[in-house]
Amino acid sequence: MGQITLLWHLLFILQLYASPVPSPPTLATALYDVIVVGSGPAGVIIASRLSENSTRNVLLLEGGGPSYWVTGGTERPQWLAGTNLSRVDVPGLYSSIYTNPSTNLLCQNKIRAYGACTIGGNSAINAGLFFEPPASDFDNYFPAGWKHTDLVPSITRLYNTQPSTNKPSRDGLYYEQSGYVAAKQWLVGNAGYTEININANSRRKTKVFGHPVYDYSNGQRGGPVISYLQTALKRPNFQLQSGAWVQRITRTGAVATGVVVNISGTVSTISLSPSGRVISSGGALKSPELLMKSGIGDPAVLTTLSKANQLGGLPSSSWINNTAIGAGLFDNPNTFIEMSGSSIQAYNYQYDNPIPADRDLYLTKKSGPYSFAGGSCSFWDTIQHADGTVAGVQGGLGAAGYQAYTNSNTVTMNIYGTSGLKSSGKVTLDSTNFLPGPSGDVYYSNPQDAQDIATFIRRLFDALPGTGLTPLNLDQSSTIPQIVQYITSWTPYTRGQVNHWSSSCRIGSCVDVNTTVIGTKNIHVVDASIVAPLTVNPQFGVMVAAERAWELINKLML
Repeated sequence: MGQITLLWHLLFILQLYASPVPSPPTLATALYDVIVVGSGPAGVIIASRLSENSTRNVLLLEGGGPSYWVTGGTERPQWLAGTNLSRVDVPGLYSSIYTNPSTNLLCQNKIRAYGACTIGGNSAINAGLFFEPPASDFDNYFPAGWKHTDLVPSITRLYNTQPSTNKPSRDGLYYEQSGYVAAKQWLVGNAGYTEININANSRRKTKVFGHPVYDYSNGQRGGPVISYLQTALKRPNFQLQSGAWVQRITRTGAVATGVVVNISGTVSTISLSPSGRVISSGGALKSPELLMKSGIGDPAVLTTLSKANQLGGLPSSSWINNTAIGAGLFDNPNTFIEMSGSSIQAYNYQYDNPIPADRDLYLTKKSGPYSFAGGSCSFWDTIQHADGTVAGVQGGLGAAGYQAYTNSNTVTMNIYGTSGLKSSGKVTLDSTNFLPGPSGDVYYSNPQDAQDIATFIRRLFDALPGTGLTPLNLDQSSTIPQIVQYITSWTPYTRGQVNHWSSSCRIGSCVDVNTTVIGTKNIHVVDASIVAPLTVNPQFGVMVAAERAWELINKLML
């Protein structure tokens, strides 16, 4: 009897394997309830959150490839061989992206600016600074539905999901602190600043100073790829496809039906379910480009694209005219001031040959100088205008000097203008390859901005006597008009692109309060494009915007 039972069991298995088993649906045959284009911080968060509903089929598309080791990234210097680390995972290799550029991580021939096209987007190559914006940013610069009180749940979820620290070395020690000590004497001792825990006092942005906050964990680069994405990948209804360059959104009138994508040279259409939604999360340059090439934008731009066969044959009768697409593009105007002093000890991070003791400390304990990106301190102030408006200004000290000033006693002070600045530009497409980039009026097109930043620098210089610190590339006695002239001129130290691109698809003109592109039914933008200029580095604010957008889009889909 037992042999007969075993025989029937074997026959059943043979029959099972002999029967035709349907193949799982491919990208070209499946229907998706959500297609998110771009795996930067916002794209990862919105895709992850929307996939929490197990009935939704969520697809996250990324044009680039691996970055962190956990994503399959393997690009790294020899000293990381034998570890589970890529160059992206090591915070101290952050600045090496400029001296040892990566064709695997950067947007090669995809945008006319500096940026990452890889899993994680710019969060895979930036310093990882993670500053909570003051409540006033949301209350002053965002519309109803996006005020600070509306965003508290989003901020809370972000903190609960995304680790962060102002003490990144796993041994709990601070390293390379000569700049911090000198700046504290200068700013707290002479200039009236207060030393604070920056995120614990996020509302305070006038004359405050402290240790930078990073979205790191366990001595390694963190970010949504490490937190949100790893959770999402465990869900059967979530799929990440890298190497997928989305060319345009297909639509019938105001309703998106899918996306046209190029994967390894093969162009195909990925379709939405009847109630599905497309979310563009490619960043403040790429999202406007995608909308424009989908027939949504300024009619003059669409006419040019149509003549160049860039709209996939979409007739003008199907265009959606929206001149706010790409308008309002913002980046922080940046100035480097090289600061020298006998108490300063510069530290030069090396991609291939770190100091052996520092290399070993990182490899064995995830501690030491390579556990952070090199910034020793951050500080803020505000500039009050006669009409009652306020401009934010921000500074920080790096680990070493720059260009002509690189001796062992010199570090770079980075000066930004932030919220309340009046200059902005727009996203433009070049006439040859139709790649997105900034217009020429992003920086200092309104003279008030240069005046504000020069006032900030003059205040800082006024507090220098007695500190032992000396600015090298800008005379300490410079007047405000002289500083204005310097920072608006073209030098290696001025008019730098910080590449904090934002605000190119603003809520209320480009998208509505639910992040739906105006003129469409089911196309959204969720990335830095919808974030107004902030008083701090934009990464935290972009993540909060994605969390808030999830609340709003989730309600639309219920």
